[in-house]
Order: sequence, then structure tokens, then C-alpha cells
Amino acid sequence: MGQSTAGGGELKGYAVAVPGEFDSDVKMIARATYEDTEGLDYWSAEYRDAVQKHKDQLVTLLANQPKAREATIRSQQRKEIDEAKDKVKTSKQQLADAQWQLDDAKQQIDNAKDQLSEGSAEAVEEGSAAAAQLATAQAQLASANASVVSGQTQLQAAQTQLAQGQNQLSDSWNQLANGKTQLDAAREQLETSKTVLDKVGATLGKWEQTGITGKLYEQIRGKYDMAINQYNEACAEYNRQLNAYNAGLQQYQNAVARLDQGSQAYRSNADNLAQASKQIAEKQNELGKAVSQAGKQVADGVTQLIQGQRDIDKAETEYQSKLAEFNAQKPEAERKISEAERQITLAEEKIDNLTVPAYSVSGRREGLTSQGYRVYMVIEGIVAKLADIFPIFLYFVAALVTFSTMGRMVDEERTNSGTLKALGYGNADVMLKFTVYGFAASTLGTCIGVLAGHTLLPLIVAHAYSAGFTMPDIMLKFHPWITMAAFALAWISAVVPAWLAASKELREKPASLLLPKPPAKGSKILLEHFPPLWNRLNFTHKVTARNIFRYKTRMFMTIFGVCGAVSLLTAGLAVQSSIGQIGNRQFEELIHYDLIVAEESDTNSAQREEIATTLKGKTVQSSTAVRYEELSKTAGKENDKQSITLLSTDDAYNFNEYLTLRDRKTHQPQILVNNGAVISERLAEMLNVSVGDTFTVNDENGAQRTIKVAGISEMYIGHFIFMNAQCYEHVFGDQYSTNAYMVGLKDHSNANTERQGAKFMKLAAVRGVVQNTTQKNMVSTIVGSLNQIMEVLILVAVLMAVVILYDLTNLNVSERIRELSTIKVLGFHTSETTMYIYRETILLSLLGILAGYGFGEWLHRYIITEVPPDEVMFDPAISRIALAAPAIVVAVVLAVLGWIVYRQLETVDMLEALKSVE
Repeated sequence: MGQSTAGGGELKGYAVAVPGEFDSDVKMIARATYEDTEGLDYWSAEYRDAVQKHKDQLVTLLANQPKAREATIRSQQRKEIDEAKDKVKTSKQQLADAQWQLDDAKQQIDNAKDQLSEGSAEAVEEGSAAAAQLATAQAQLASANASVVSGQTQLQAAQTQLAQGQNQLSDSWNQLANGKTQLDAAREQLETSKTVLDKVGATLGKWEQTGITGKLYEQIRGKYDMAINQYNEACAEYNRQLNAYNAGLQQYQNAVARLDQGSQAYRSNADNLAQASKQIAEKQNELGKAVSQAGKQVADGVTQLIQGQRDIDKAETEYQSKLAEFNAQKPEAERKISEAERQITLAEEKIDNLTVPAYSVSGRREGLTSQGYRVYMVIEGIVAKLADIFPIFLYFVAALVTFSTMGRMVDEERTNSGTLKALGYGNADVMLKFTVYGFAASTLGTCIGVLAGHTLLPLIVAHAYSAGFTMPDIMLKFHPWITMAAFALAWISAVVPAWLAASKELREKPASLLLPKPPAKGSKILLEHFPPLWNRLNFTHKVTARNIFRYKTRMFMTIFGVCGAVSLLTAGLAVQSSIGQIGNRQFEELIHYDLIVAEESDTNSAQREEIATTLKGKTVQSSTAVRYEELSKTAGKENDKQSITLLSTDDAYNFNEYLTLRDRKTHQPQILVNNGAVISERLAEMLNVSVGDTFTVNDENGAQRTIKVAGISEMYIGHFIFMNAQCYEHVFGDQYSTNAYMVGLKDHSNANTERQGAKFMKLAAVRGVVQNTTQKNMVSTIVGSLNQIMEVLILVAVLMAVVILYDLTNLNVSERIRELSTIKVLGFHTSETTMYIYRETILLSLLGILAGYGFGEWLHRYIITEVPPDEVMFDPAISRIALAAPAIVVAVVLAVLGWIVYRQLETVDMLEALKSVE
């Protein structure tokens, strides 16, 4: 099926893919059909000329397209690179933003911790202030207690005074009333202090729950405990005083009757004491509120500190989670950014190395997947050309046999013909016997031949192709014109000779026909005009020479018959030899590499390093860098676009390890020189050039390049041009650089070659892999099919030699039986009698063999020149077996027939043969 740019490099099958499976919007191939080619035979020159006209038009239309396409590719790739750069820039910014956000979060947490520390310090200060306020309140409470004690002392004194005298009762009552007021104020102060102490105690309880038990807590706790103790003592004192008051009140009530009138001084003191008590009560109330407010502030501050600590803990936990996630994702993000930057660098390098794309215009004979099409056409041409030659040979030999057989039949019926004429039958009636016989025999034979030719032989030819092609079953059709020609030729070769021979015989009178045919008159033969040669011949040889010239028709029939058989045998065996060894010579003696690995034009250093690493693998034996290009040239028998492989090297010394360049006849090495190229022999024949001539080819961009022929190398498959680096720079006007590798594998088998080819095809930098297996398969298909045809030809040639020699020998013996009986009666031994007649056959067969060699060599030359495709050359040398086998076959046939003649002459009835005339 041809080569492929995927897999192992060889096309194995076809598949249909829908447009959605392709990831590129660029269409690579345009397939065009034209109205003026509709209905034309694809094999005809008219079709090729019409297609060539359109190909030339397309070449003109696409002249400026490569540059435009290059500009488009550069613009698209530059746009993609810019987009990739923007993405990389965005990714870097996102990574930096994430880092900044984490750093900012860390700063905020540190600030919150600082603020919490400051809040703690403020809480300490507030606690200290609250402690100071609590100390002041305690002092005020102590002072109030002292005042209460003083007032109670005064009340007791007043009571004493009241007890002592009625006149002091009023003052005592006022003092008692003032004492009562002071007790109420003290009670309010105690209640206010209790409220403050409860709040401070609740705050201290919260601190214990949240774990705030520092120095501040210890200070406040100590003062709080002291305040509690003082509060309890004040309460106890208040209760005692209250009891005393109640007792005094009881006493007062007991003495109230006696205290109707109070002293003005007692009232004045009582008022002053009441006013002082009131002021103390107000101060204590204010102090209680202040202490209460301070406790609330301390409690709120503690609550805020606790919430702040919780928020900091939550923020720090979230920060640590985000930091761990960032640290985990950062290496991959940096790797992706680094990979993207590397890809951008490679893409920019790829743009810098971008070459002008090539556009090719090909017909179905040269384009993609055309390998099978061309090979099929080649084999079809082989059959067509062989069909133009071999039927002529076969018919010519068959006509000779038929002509001699019908003539011999008329001679054998000479006496019967005379008898019929003597009985009154006319010439037409007698001739009808021979013509009807010839017509019936030729018609029956032709029917068998037509049937076999329409069925058996086409099936044999189709079977010869079945190994190399996937094709539908052959369609057997009836060919009326060929059939009519076959019948006409058969009738001409069978009926006409019988009619001519019979008409010649029937010109004689019946009496003459009843007698044996008189022998031809003796005359001098050509050899007798050369006395030195003639006089040196013995009697037997002279008789043989005379008999040869005596029966000239049989002489020419023997020579031509043997010549035809030998020529077919020689051509068939020579063609088999020519095609059988080209594969081995090409891929063992001439080409030593297994693969050509071609790089993409826009590869970068990393991709080239990948190829270099693969070339150093265990399966590769050696490799060398070369310049590889596919050139083209419109030439050949069908004016096809020929594909030419250019291999150029700057290391001519190591180049010989991968290719042997030599002259086919002399095996003299072909040296790569600076002013010319070495080309393959088939290319030189197709272009009709020799050493010193120049020719032009088209490069991948369609530009014409002129190359001088410095040498012609033996090469059987493909068109090749070999040159060194200096010659390449001169021809192409460009600096030499390598773009491919010739690779030699350790395992040269086809299976391993395909595996390694597929391995190289997977590399991104590999444009394609040229495998020898593709060419081997193509040649194998052509050789296999042609080989089977040659086998049929050889078999037919052997049968032809047997039939011709047997027929002529049998005819010679039957015609000369009386002569042979005569010499046997005269005393000749059976072996001498056999050689007497068989020596002529041997000598004529030798002449036929020599003539057959000459004509067979011409036929072989015609086949190897016209039959192979343009890119394949058959070996023109004729092998020894092709020369020896025909002679051996003829010798074996002659030996077998000689033994048959010997047995026949050994048992012949001589007297019966001599009196047969009577």
C-alpha cells in the first residue's frame, strides 16, 4: 500500500475518520476531479495528458502560496506564543498575589497578637485602677464605719444622758434618730459594696474559666478577698450596731414619756450628725457606682480579650492551612510555569527554524497512497507486454508443427488420393477430405484453447497477484474479437497448408499418385563449393549434410522450432534470474542501513537531543547524520512524476559503511566529488544521461536544480542521487546542514525494522521514517507475480520443445522408413541407422539452440527494459543457468527421442517397408 508518516512508516490499511476527530482546522490535502476526465480510460495516454494539463495549471496557481502560507504560520504561531506568554505572566502574578496574601495574613495575625498584648496590658492597668478604686472604697467604708461608731458612741452618750436626765431626752432622741439615719446609710453602702464585690467576683470567675490567671488576676483576687473580709466585718458591725440601736430605741421608747422636750443643743448636734451621715452616704453611693462601672469595664475588656484570642487562633489556623496548601501547590505551579517558559522558548526556536512549506501536485499515479495503484499498473503492463509477445511465438511454433503435420498427412495419403481419383472422384472431393479434417481438428483445438484462455490462464495470472493485492474476484469476460482471431489463425495454420499440399499433389495423374513420391533431384550443396572443408568430411557426414539441404522445409522447421523453445526458455530463466537477486543485491550488497530517520524542519535542541538519545539505544548498531531530501522529476515511459531520494554527506569516509557505490559491471567504487553527483543506474537510463552530462530536478519547493553526473552507481530499486556537502552547496546554493540519520540496526529482520521505525515515528521531531521493508514488499510483489508468469512460460517452452522435436523426428522417420530399411539391409547396425537419421536432428537442434540464445537474449532484454516500473531495474546480466538449462532440456528431449527412434528402428520390418510400394 505504500509508505506512511505514522506507525511503523508502512501503510497497512485504510480507515475513514469523521471531521470531528481532527484537532486542526488546517486542511492538508485537496482532492480534485475534472469534467474533461470523466469517461476516460485511466490507463490511456489521453487521460494522462488531460491530468497533466490540470497539474500544470495548479502548479502555476500555487506558485506564491508557500510564502503566503509561511507568513500565516508564523503569524499564528507568534500569536499563540504571545498568548502563552500572557498566561505565564498571569500565572506568575497569581502566584505572587497568593504569596502576598499569605504574607499579609501573617502580618495581620502578628498585629492582632500585638493588639491582644496591648489589650492585656490595658486590662492590667484597668485592673490596677479598679484595685485602687476598691482600696479607696474600702477606706471610705472604714471611715463610714468609724463615723457610725462615733455616732453610736454619741447615741450611747445621749442615751446615758437621757437616762441621767429627763432634760437631755430630746437630744438623745435626735442622736438616736441621727444614729438610725447613719445606720440606714451604712446599710445602703454595704449593699452597694456588695453589688460591686459580686461583679468583681463574677469577673474573676470568668478569668478562671478562660485561663487568665496572671499577676493581675492574683493582685485583684487578693484585694477582692480583703474587700470581702472587710465587707463581712462591716456587716457584722452593722448588725451589732443595729441591735444596739434597737435596744436604744427600746430604751428611748421606755423613756419617751420622760423625753417630751429635747434640748436645742441636742437637736443641733443631731442635725449636724444627720447632715454628715447624709454626705457620707452620698459619697458611698457614688463610690459604689464607680466601682460597679469599673467592674463592668473590666468584665467587658476581659470578654473582648477572650474573643480576640479566639479570632487570632482561628485566623492562625486558617493561615497555616492556606500556607500548607500554598507550599504544596507552589512547586507544581512553578514547574508548570517553567515548562510553559521552556515551551515558549522551543516555540520561538521553532519559528526561527521554520522553512517554507512545500506544495506538491500529484495525479493518482504519483500522489499519496499511489504505491499500490502504480504497482498494479506495472503488473498489468507486464501482462499486457508479455501478451503482445508470447502469443506470436506460440502461434508461430504451433503453425510450424501444424503445417508440417498437415503436409505429412497429405503425403501419407498420396496413394489413397490416387486411388480415389482413379475411381472417378474429382479433385475437390479429394481435397475436401483434407480440408474438413484440418478444419475439424483446428476448430476443436481452438475451442479448447479459447475455453482455457478465457478461464484457466486468467485465473493463474490473477492468482499470481493475489499475494500482493487486496482485490475483488477476477471478472471473466468473453472476448469475441480475440476469439475470432484465434479461430482464423487456427484455420489458416491447419486448413490452408492441407489445401495447398493437396492441390499440389492432385495436379499429378492418378497413375503417378499411386507410386511413391520421387525423391528430390540431387545437386551440389553449399558446402561442396568449399573443397578444403568438404573433402575433410567422411561419408556419413557428407550424407548428413546432403540430407539436411535435401529437406530444406524440415531443416527450417527444426531450427525455428528449437529456436522458439530455447528462446522462451532462455528468456524465462534469465528473467527469473534477473528479478530473483535484485532484492538481495540491493539490501545486502549495496544498501547497508535499515532506516532513514528524517527530522522535522523546525526541530529544537531538546527534540534533537531526544533523537540522539534514541539513536544510542541498545537496538541501534550505528548511525550517521546526512542531508536527506525528496526530489522529483517528470519522466519515464508514462511521463510520471518520479520520486528521487537525495542523500548528501560531509563524511564520505563513513558514508561507505551505509552505502556501497560501485559500477555494476566492473564493481569499481564511485567516489563523491565536489563538482558532480553519483546517480543510480536506473535514473541514468530513464533520463538518458551518462557521466559528464547534466540534468534538472525539482526540489521540495518546486525550484529547478541542475546537477552534473560524476558517476553512475549500481542500484536496482528506487532513484538515488548521492553527493558530498560541497556539491550540495553548489547545486542548491545553501549552506549544508544535516536533517536525517541513516540508521543500522543490530537485528535486520523486517519485523524488527518495523518496530524500530514505529519507535522513531513517535518522536515529536521525526518527520518520517523511510524503511527498506516498503521497497522490499513492492519488489516482492512484482517479482512474485512475474515469477509465476515465467514459470508458466518455462513450462510451455519445455512442452513446445518436446512436441516440436517429437513431431519432426517422427515425421522424419516415417517419411524415410524405406531409406532406413535399405541401409539396415545393407548391414548398418541399429545404432548406426539411428544416428544416420538422428545426426541431422541433433545438428539442426544445435543450430536452433544457438539461434534461440540470440533471440532469447533479445527477448530477455526487451522484458527487463519494458516490463519493470520506472523505479525498479532488473539485472540485465544473463545467468549461467539461463544459458545451460535450455541446452540441457533440448539434450534430454533429444536423448529420450533418440532412444524412442532406436527402439522403433530395432523392431521395424524391413521387408514389409521395402515392398510397401507394391
